[in-house]
Amino acid sequence: MQSAPKVPRLDLESLKRKLDERFSDGFSKLSDIPDPALLLNAPKAAQRIADAIRSKERITLVGDYDVDGVTATALTTLFFKELGYPLDVIIPNRFTDGYGVSPSVLERVDADLIFTVDNGINAFAAAEVCKERGIDLIITDHHTPSDTLPDVYTIVDPKLSDDTYPFKEICGAQVAWLVLVLVKKELSLAINMGQFLPLLALAVVADVMPLIGINRAIVQHGLNQMMTSALPAFTIIREFLNKSSLSAEDIGFQIAPRINSAGRLEDASIALKFLTAETPERAFKQFELLNQLNDLRKAIEADVTEEAIGQVAKGDNVLVVAGEEWNEGVVGIVASRLVHRFGRPAIVLSISEGRAKGSARSIGSVSIYELIKSQEALLTGFGGHMMAAGLAMPAEHIAAFKEGINATASKIDEKDYVPQEELIGELSPYAINHNLLQLLDAYEPFGEANPRPRFLANEAYIVSVNYMGKERDHSRIGIQLEGGVDRHDLIAFKQRYQMPAHRRISCSYTISKNEWNGKVSLQLMLDKLYDGVSE
Repeated sequence: MQSAPKVPRLDLESLKRKLDERFSDGFSKLSDIPDPALLLNAPKAAQRIADAIRSKERITLVGDYDVDGVTATALTTLFFKELGYPLDVIIPNRFTDGYGVSPSVLERVDADLIFTVDNGINAFAAAEVCKERGIDLIITDHHTPSDTLPDVYTIVDPKLSDDTYPFKEICGAQVAWLVLVLVKKELSLAINMGQFLPLLALAVVADVMPLIGINRAIVQHGLNQMMTSALPAFTIIREFLNKSSLSAEDIGFQIAPRINSAGRLEDASIALKFLTAETPERAFKQFELLNQLNDLRKAIEADVTEEAIGQVAKGDNVLVVAGEEWNEGVVGIVASRLVHRFGRPAIVLSISEGRAKGSARSIGSVSIYELIKSQEALLTGFGGHMMAAGLAMPAEHIAAFKEGINATASKIDEKDYVPQEELIGELSPYAINHNLLQLLDAYEPFGEANPRPRFLANEAYIVSVNYMGKERDHSRIGIQLEGGVDRHDLIAFKQRYQMPAHRRISCSYTISKNEWNGKVSLQLMLDKLYDGVSE
């Protein structure tokens, strides 16, 4: 087992200085969101949508089945509902339609104008179909484009090579919102665009966008507005979480998986109906369905993960595993599990009728998109960004793909595989108090590019080891930090640890705020074990 690293000792003042370094330019405000007109082609897209509304043309929206896509679809649906204009909405089914605005989706469309949210940057076949049918197609997306672009009316994507929008790391829902801001302006509407901030916060967190710059401001304000939003979906979310305030982790670990489960296992329309429900009763009904699907998702995911781990080849720089009829909806999560366990990028493929389709996740500063692109000749399609991607290929190409991508990855420097979230230091035991919670609150929301600080506990004395939960599969380890006198609870979910003979533990941990019966307490969450207790 890896030994504990050497890190600086921190008190509250030195911790604050370290956290301030993450925001050397200061904290952004909502007023710092750049003018949407700076987003390449956004004015053109907004003008066309506004003209279609004025001319009473038939408009169809094509979304996506992940949280970002469903949320982008929801806020656009709500925008048009306030406008009182009919909008046909389609979210493709992962299993019958595939990804995005595909030719099979277009068979169900009868429209003068189609615009996408969170998809379409590689929709070449759909572009041809729209041309043949005389339909204007507007693509709004945030994924990395190929060297060539679909021939459509216009494309709005901050990743376009000639786009100069000042903040490029935005999600699909944000791109859609920026375009709608311009539509509002074009039509001189009185719609309050700030009401959609809770939905934007949900999308930004779920799509793992960096929580710095304007993203931090959007998520911070969006989380605050979730506590008062009149949207029935957020009424249900508040009741479910039962907390006095919400964090990005609440969204990332509790809400996003439930919304994602609809598209992963059945149909994303279940999640869309939840987010756009007009009454709490309807929202509750949809949320119950999402809960059931999420439970099923976890069971399926556990089975596929076990099979995938058994296929991992030691020594590979990119893990490529594949299974017959693995559920397509969980392969992305399984890829994340493999990355966490083995510290290498992972690609998980589901094989069906001779076709392999799957998801990829990366680690450190390794671009999984560029690695996959290096094997483009073997693929029938791919897309994504640096940390996550999707791909498809004939099943007989898997072996050659695995060999080729590992040959390319062999040229990557070993340090590029190191996760970016490093230990920030070792807290003085006397710094672990409610003042610490207040300090950390000032740097919320934590997430991508602003990770929750991870601290070292070195040679902490173990007072007790107890188990929690219905299955008693969570550990509560009572520890006393070196040089301290107070007892702290170190929580390890889904792990059962035994008391070691030497009663010492070295590990990394994060600080969590625990709310129970109106009382707020501080607890330590186990991150990584260096030595000490054993499973």
